[in-house]
Amino acid sequence: MREVEFKAVNKTYPNGYVAVERLDLRVEEGEFLVLLGPSGCGKSTTLRMLAGLETVSNGDILIGGTKVNDLPPGARELGMVFQSYALYPHMTIEDNLSFGLRMAKQGERLDSREIANRVGEAAEMLDLTQLLDRKPKALSGGQRQRVAIGRALVRRPKVLLMDEPLSNLDAKLRNQMRIELRRLHELHGTTTVYVTHDQVEAMTLADRIAIMHGGILQQHAPPLEAYHNPNNPFVASFLGTPAMNLIQGKVENQKFKAGDLCFELPDHLKDTQCGNYTFGIRPENVNVVSQGGLRCDVRGVERLGDQTIYHLNAAGQEVTALRHQQIDEGFTSTTVDTSYVHISLTEPATVLFPQ
Repeated sequence: MREVEFKAVNKTYPNGYVAVERLDLRVEEGEFLVLLGPSGCGKSTTLRMLAGLETVSNGDILIGGTKVNDLPPGARELGMVFQSYALYPHMTIEDNLSFGLRMAKQGERLDSREIANRVGEAAEMLDLTQLLDRKPKALSGGQRQRVAIGRALVRRPKVLLMDEPLSNLDAKLRNQMRIELRRLHELHGTTTVYVTHDQVEAMTLADRIAIMHGGILQQHAPPLEAYHNPNNPFVASFLGTPAMNLIQGKVENQKFKAGDLCFELPDHLKDTQCGNYTFGIRPENVNVVSQGGLRCDVRGVERLGDQTIYHLNAAGQEVTALRHQQIDEGFTSTTVDTSYVHISLTEPATVLFPQ
């Protein structure tokens, strides 16, 4: 295991497009870091620079304290799992797992017994022992993904890189593989850098997440810290389903005003100086109350079994409320199916972002 560090790393393509801008990021030894963000945010480019598949325009990348900018991919002691699996269709699973070890340079190649031992250990750990004589076409998507992970693990990499490895799987398999990936990490403790646009994967897998947008690192923190204390409106809106309610307005005399919407700020925000702000509150913190509060028109209702999502209009502002069935005390289904409800936005969980 080794730590990874990006020091003021930039990636600019010949056409002038800046994919990554001044990235300062450290991945601790044994840490599971998730690079999270929408398509085009620079997360895959960051991973490819670490892998040696993209050159660094400026700055330094260090693995275990050693600068690797000019090292070829094979000399960086990395394992990589791709979105496409990249298995050899004409080879058995056993041959796919052992291929990288067998193709090592003469002085670095392991003996056949050690290769067989590593393949056997990986196959047992990933529940592939009964499939070693099959070819990839005879396997399910989840099994193929496990083979791709096993092929990386048998090399005993110092750092494991994963680029959207679960995106080709259906929802049920993604859930299963998330659990499996976390279990494998806890078992081996390999320093891991994982790229995804899926916030659920990030929240459930990561020790820390690095959220990127427009090639710039927005926040680097444990998942729950980023969720509850986002650095800016982008992080606030990107983490969470449904997304955080963000309302642009101004603070005056301990009140927040946005068009016709006006309400008292919660106690923890009442010392905020006057000015323009974006008010943020997560849907699960929007309280639907039986009386008082702000009257809202109901624009739509989504019933998801254990929870219900209400799409509301509060004096011209769109607000989403999320109610869990077990805390709907005092309400019946008919109460919230009317054309309007009352809500309270004065929760301690609310935030203000200066504009």
